[in-house]
Amino acid sequence: MGKIRLLLVAIIVLVALAGCSKEQKNVPQKQVRVSATAAYEKYFGTAPTTDKGTCYAFVIYFPSARERGRVVPFPFFTFDQSSLKKVAVERLLGGMDVGSYRGEFLQPFAAGTRILGLSEQSGVITVNFSKEILASKADATIEKALLDAVALTFSQFSGIREVRVQVEGKERGAVDGREVGTFLGHGGLERQPLKPEENVVLSPAPPRLLSITAMKDKGAKEVEEVNAFFDRPVEIKELRMTDGEGKLFEGEVYHSVFDMAAVLKPKEPSLYKAGMPVKVRWKVVDKIGRSAEATGEFSLDVREH
Repeated sequence: MGKIRLLLVAIIVLVALAGCSKEQKNVPQKQVRVSATAAYEKYFGTAPTTDKGTCYAFVIYFPSARERGRVVPFPFFTFDQSSLKKVAVERLLGGMDVGSYRGEFLQPFAAGTRILGLSEQSGVITVNFSKEILASKADATIEKALLDAVALTFSQFSGIREVRVQVEGKERGAVDGREVGTFLGHGGLERQPLKPEENVVLSPAPPRLLSITAMKDKGAKEVEEVNAFFDRPVEIKELRMTDGEGKLFEGEVYHSVFDMAAVLKPKEPSLYKAGMPVKVRWKVVDKIGRSAEATGEFSLDVREH
């Protein structure tokens, strides 16, 4: 049986938090379905399985740069149920400007904005942001998209019936001379509690290849595996990787945890260097049936685990 390691792809972070993969042709007997929110299943279909314990799939909504005022759902995974909501708001705050999605999502949070607290009581969840959020220069349409993103992200979780936002612990009043009740100057928080508006959600586009990332043990000279990361769980119909001259990379191909990557166990690990061009031909289908195929060239990213 192939070497099994845990590959935590917090999707789009593009860093294997604890690297590795499982061999598709030798799947362990006991597979457990990932626990998914209804929002995840609506936009990305049936959740994948895992043999690594209880896992949770959910969606984070990011304001769209292409259609102002709209938000785009994105899938994420975690093994820590207690951190679900915290991870969600932290990723929303951090934005999404990586891989093939660079430039497609807005970052309406002002630089330096931090999460001061996250509390939940009787179905009411309150997120408390630092005062830096008041420095945002976004217009009313973008600010509304931000609030919709916050509301939709939290409301997908079981038991949440109301979402509230604070700045420095206040829902109303002044913080450094700025009125919190008018949020960023456009009346956003006067609509408290936030109401999720499903009509602002854009349907996900077909799946994309995000990056080609090689993993190696810390301090090792040679890579151990080369990952073709996709933006969601997919069925890989075709994957072909070559060097810049078109020479095929040889080795065994595995399927990653969560079905989000094709993993090549290279026959000649010494060939793979950070920054080298990798040409990829791929064809995939996601769990909803959206298909995509393309050919592209990527710069090899090398990570340690």
